[in-house]
Amino acid sequence: MLTGRTDLAVESAGTLTQAEGIGHRERTEEGVPVTEVEIATAQAARRLGKPPGRYVTLDLGPVRRRETAAFHRSARVLAGELRRLLPEEGTALVVGLGNRAMTPDRLGPACCDHILVTRHLVAQMPEQFGAFRPVAALAPGVLGSTGVESALVAQAVAGRVDCGCVIAVDALAAASLERLCATVQLSDTGVAPGSGVGNHRAGLTQETLGVPVIALGVPTVAEAHGGCFVTPRDIDAQVDQCAKLIALAVNLALQPGLTPEDVEALAQ
Repeated sequence: MLTGRTDLAVESAGTLTQAEGIGHRERTEEGVPVTEVEIATAQAARRLGKPPGRYVTLDLGPVRRRETAAFHRSARVLAGELRRLLPEEGTALVVGLGNRAMTPDRLGPACCDHILVTRHLVAQMPEQFGAFRPVAALAPGVLGSTGVESALVAQAVAGRVDCGCVIAVDALAAASLERLCATVQLSDTGVAPGSGVGNHRAGLTQETLGVPVIALGVPTVAEAHGGCFVTPRDIDAQVDQCAKLIALAVNLALQPGLTPEDVEALAQ
């Protein structure tokens, strides 16, 4: 039996969507179901166990069902949602949180492998790459492997590259098995690495990093009673697909002049 612990605001809200301080809206973009949950008050935040802010959830069912062009459609919708939260200018630092050696936890590092890193090109060859937004990517590893909190590494790098925003990508936990690798959540609240599995670490937030922090994540595990976590049988393939989808969306959001086909060609 599952415990019900979740990182997803849409699950935490449940039947409380009409409660004071909690906003809820559902819509469809390019055939992709989108749910918005707004936690507007401190009381609502305590009730849901989530920081105040805006949470957007995309249903990846069309991708799972292999509908026509669903991968690109979902990436475009996610890119549009992300673009609304990003400052228009400044270097963007993409931080891929998680442990590359553990398949359910390698979403963040795998996403970084597909990010169009342009900061050095814009600086060194402005005539050729001046139209691109400067982007840097970082996969800081985990405390058990490096001895350093991910948030400290991100804070140090963010200060050195003078970034204007951070996009943090992390694996999440869900209460429902049906949501594993089938939902992507976007929020403007930052992220606390490891919180979904009860392994709380220093957070990546605007307060800790000094710049807006946008969190992107996909649930890859659900907790069962006894402290065990369950994950899909084909988790390796599903994490790879989700990492590529998030990376494509991030690239489109940061480089709005490119098409999905452009991004995929450049990423090669």
